[in-house]
Amino acid sequence: MDRWQEWGNKVTDYGEIEKRAKTRKTALNTITYILLVFWAVIVLFPFYWMILTSVKSYSAYNSEYIPAFFTLSPTLQNYADAFTAVPLGRYFANTVIFTVVTTAIMLVVITLAAFAIARLDFRGKNIAFVIFLSLMMIPNELVIITNFVTVTNLDMRNTFPGLILPSVTSVFYIYLLKENFEQIPDSLYYAAKVDGTSDLKYLLRVMIPISKPTLITITILKVIECWNSYVWPRLITDDENYFLVSNGIQEIRENGFGRENIPAMMAAVVVISLPLIILFLIFRKKAMAGVSRGGTKG
Repeated sequence: MDRWQEWGNKVTDYGEIEKRAKTRKTALNTITYILLVFWAVIVLFPFYWMILTSVKSYSAYNSEYIPAFFTLSPTLQNYADAFTAVPLGRYFANTVIFTVVTTAIMLVVITLAAFAIARLDFRGKNIAFVIFLSLMMIPNELVIITNFVTVTNLDMRNTFPGLILPSVTSVFYIYLLKENFEQIPDSLYYAAKVDGTSDLKYLLRVMIPISKPTLITITILKVIECWNSYVWPRLITDDENYFLVSNGIQEIRENGFGRENIPAMMAAVVVISLPLIILFLIFRKKAMAGVSRGGTKG
């Protein structure tokens, strides 16, 4: 009888412990979600304010002594003005050409470089890779000055090659892809060589499909980098036929709507930002998978 009573007490104790654990877990999850919601509001509020301002009329915006967090009379006129005050459509086309060509060339360059460092054996490979990594320590300002002098001497200012060539490689992306290539077992490479597969065919049929998540991540990051590029296009182009959307924002501010028409400016910024937002929403899971794979060794 004493044994059964002792066993019943233990069951009761375990039940209490499990109940307390569930309560603690529920409380912790509640606090976590509250903090995440609070952080999401902080992060997303600038986007909300940008969209809200873009649908306010110029008169309504200027009449607000205290900024309103909503509007009862939204308008899309600012978006129409964004495409008529300046050639925003041309800026979009130039940016798409610049982004697509730069990203495509860069993917070829970094893929071949990462494959050579990860799989091929040649004299001085480790030293070359260390020198490669050391290039990341050079300030971008020095690189921009060197690139500007080179492109100017080659008479490629106000041209797409002048815009594209300095951005067709990245040491960081080579390193990231090289780490992924090294995670692929060597046995696959040796088996492919035994079957008479060339290095290029092995790269295209084995390594690239396996590293697809990382390549997608690199592509997304490069597209965002090209789309937001400002300093180099502003430095190397002064002909509006080659302006990108980043140049277009400054052009809109100076020669389009004027510095005081904030709603129209916000409409232009929304239009310019929309492609990147859509790109991220579509590929966010693959981007996170690629980053996670790139940071995992073994």
